[in-house]
Amino acid sequence: MKRDKPKFKQIIDAAVIVIAENGYHQAQVSKIAKQAGVADGTIYLYFKNKEDILISLFQEKMGYFIEKIEEEIEGISSPSEKLFLLIQKHFQMLAADPHLAIVTQLELRQSNKSLRLKINEILKGYLKVVDRIVQEGIDKGEFRSDLDVRLTRQMIFGTIDEMVTTWVMNEQKYDLVALAKPVHQLLTKGCCV
Repeated sequence: MKRDKPKFKQIIDAAVIVIAENGYHQAQVSKIAKQAGVADGTIYLYFKNKEDILISLFQEKMGYFIEKIEEEIEGISSPSEKLFLLIQKHFQMLAADPHLAIVTQLELRQSNKSLRLKINEILKGYLKVVDRIVQEGIDKGEFRSDLDVRLTRQMIFGTIDEMVTTWVMNEQKYDLVALAKPVHQLLTKGCCV
């Protein structure tokens, strides 16, 4: 499959940089090809168009993101600790790749409705991880039994997402990862028994 080939990943990584630096609408396929070090036509061997590049970029990066979070929380018995590790890993991964942070926090929100719907489908995998942590916390008696899982997930994701967006908008001038602990404390005070 094309996704397993090095050039696919090379183009995805180049697209992250070009979209972050130019914005999605100004990110021409030729600029992405140049950043990737491939001919313009090579892009079309892997992607239908620029929208396909953006969706594939999000699929690849979010898939990797979920995989890393799952690895991080595997074997941890405390749902509260799992939530902390999810927050910390989320912040670490975006702090380590400021271009990706710009694309995920700013560019994906400015895309058209059909593109946003496709991206929201991809995001569901991440939200399911949050749901599992919340439900496990309720089941184990670590989180309040009266929590609405969906509402709690939205609160958790919304808080994490807004923290990263604010960090991006402030030109990454402070340590995002250092905020993991206070964010976790704030969220668990609302969730814990």
